[in-house]
Parts: sequence; structure tokens; C-alpha cells
Amino acid sequence: MLQLVIGDKALSSWSLRPWILLKHLGLEFEEIRLPLDTDRFELEISQYSPSRRVPVLLDGPLRVWESIAICEYANELAGGRAWPQERTTRAEARAVSAEMHAGFEAMRNEWSMRATSRGLQVPLGSAARADVARIDAIWSDCRKRYRSGGPWLFGGYSAADAMFAPVLLRFYSYGAELSPTAQAYLEFALQDPHLQEWLSGAEYEVTIEGRPEKHA
Repeated sequence: MLQLVIGDKALSSWSLRPWILLKHLGLEFEEIRLPLDTDRFELEISQYSPSRRVPVLLDGPLRVWESIAICEYANELAGGRAWPQERTTRAEARAVSAEMHAGFEAMRNEWSMRATSRGLQVPLGSAARADVARIDAIWSDCRKRYRSGGPWLFGGYSAADAMFAPVLLRFYSYGAELSPTAQAYLEFALQDPHLQEWLSGAEYEVTIEGRPEKHA
């Protein structure tokens, strides 16, 4: 069976991406959680990840690290179901996913993922506001052009939705002001049962285990 090594569900945005994609693809996996910023993490991470970071997917002796690489490997295991079937649509989905993977640094830094928090008041600087506006534009454009195929960014659920999943939680926690189309996507995607399962895990970490809801 596949094994996915992740960090805290309340904090680790990179872990959420492949986790939720594997769930949507119906690929069974064992979850191995290493709490971030702990002695256990420092002691154990090197046996799983050559980069000493999470997430990392284990498939027998194979180690696949980096969220976007894990998503591509999952796509192969699932017979190509992680991306849209039409070639040009698939290329666009990969483009916005790569933009998410590499960009939006200002927004990420100022609005860190705190999955269990609500009503956070953290004003954004100009660069971060531009990041939010760009994400709004991506979501709005995708939904306007692909709505006939289903409720997700490119119609059916794809790796692009997984790549933006942590942004859903950030926008919800901090109360991002979005256009009506982007807001509708946010509200729909937040009800995803797999995302709700992740959030339940995050709540357990914070309320039962006493894990912090933000990095020290």
C-alpha cells in the first residue's frame, strides 16, 4: 500500500495537496503524520524524505517528494484521471497548478495556513493583495469557461483543485474579499467531504493533542 508522510493538518499546506488528490482518485494509502517542529520530526524525517521535508509519498522502495511530483505520480497510478482529458484543457490546468506551486509568496507569508482558525484579521500588503486578485481571476475564469463540465475549476475534480485546496482554507480563515464567481467556488469547495475530513483531523490535533495552530 502507498504511504503518505505529512505534517500537521492544521498547518501543512503542502501536505494537504497530495493527500486530498489521493482521496479524490480513490487511491488507498496509509497516512504517516510527523508533527512539525518536534524532536520526533527531526529524528524520523530522514528515513522517509531525502529533502527532510513533507510531504513524501512512499511506494515500496520509491520515494516521491514535492507535492506537484506526488500529484503527477498519483495521476499515473490512476490512469490519467488527475488531469482533464482534453489536451488543451489539461495544459491549462497544469499551468495554473505550476503557478500555484511556484508563486503567491507574499500571500502565503502574510496569510499562513491555520486550518482551524476563523475570523483572523491580518491586513495584506500590496503584493499579497495582488496575489489574492490573481487567484480570484484564475478561479473566475476557469469557472466561467468550464462550468458546463461540472462544479470544479475545470469541470471535474483535478489536480488543479488539489493545488488550490490550502488557499480555500486561507481565504476562509482570513476572510478574503472575492468576486461572486470566485466566492461561489470557495463556498462549494469548502464543503468537499475530503476537505472536511482533513479539517476534522486538524481540529483533533489542536483540541485533543494540544498542537499549536500556528508555527512558533
